[in-house]
Amino acid sequence: MNLPFDIYILIFSAVVGFYSLYRKRPREIYLKIFPFFLLATVLVELAAFFMIEIAKSHAPTYLLYNPSTTLEFVFYFFSIREIIKKKTAKNILLGLMVAFPLAVAINMTFFQGMHRFNSFTYSIGCLLIVGSCIYYFYELFLMPHSVNLLRQPPFWICTALLFFYAFTYPIYGLSNLMASLPTHLIIIIGRILDSLNVLLYSFFSIAFLCRLRIQK
Repeated sequence: MNLPFDIYILIFSAVVGFYSLYRKRPREIYLKIFPFFLLATVLVELAAFFMIEIAKSHAPTYLLYNPSTTLEFVFYFFSIREIIKKKTAKNILLGLMVAFPLAVAINMTFFQGMHRFNSFTYSIGCLLIVGSCIYYFYELFLMPHSVNLLRQPPFWICTALLFFYAFTYPIYGLSNLMASLPTHLIIIIGRILDSLNVLLYSFFSIAFLCRLRIQK
């Protein structure tokens, strides 16, 4: 099966996550759940690939991506909530975990409808993730002692999320308007998104591996 390269990187990241979980079970619950989240993401991407490339189906992929991206944002809110320290910020992220799915439901019911990609709430989710990651780096800056960031999974995860959602925000936010763009522009945008996916999942892989000490 000739899968896109970014899906191979996603699969690799999921495998590395389970390997890391097997080698050294983390104390942090989000790191325990992360490989299973990536496995679910693999299944979604394979299903979308099958619908588009193999079955040549005209079934809209928003049927997959609307619920999956909603759960994706909730999981990332949860992960960042587990990473940061300040109680007030934790409470805000807990509120976002509840409010965001409700916002998606309201958007799909009253605004964008059930038959298109929920770009409005996706864009809001991008901004919220970027803001949450910036807050993580703010807390990092205020730490009274130094840490080796290269061996800190939260650093790699938040860096990945910050770059990915900062750059995909304008693309996915206007995704419903892109059908009218020339084909060559759509291809270029697709390649940009593939590259951002590769960056995201590569950083996740580093986050899993940096926990393991290589014995000489």
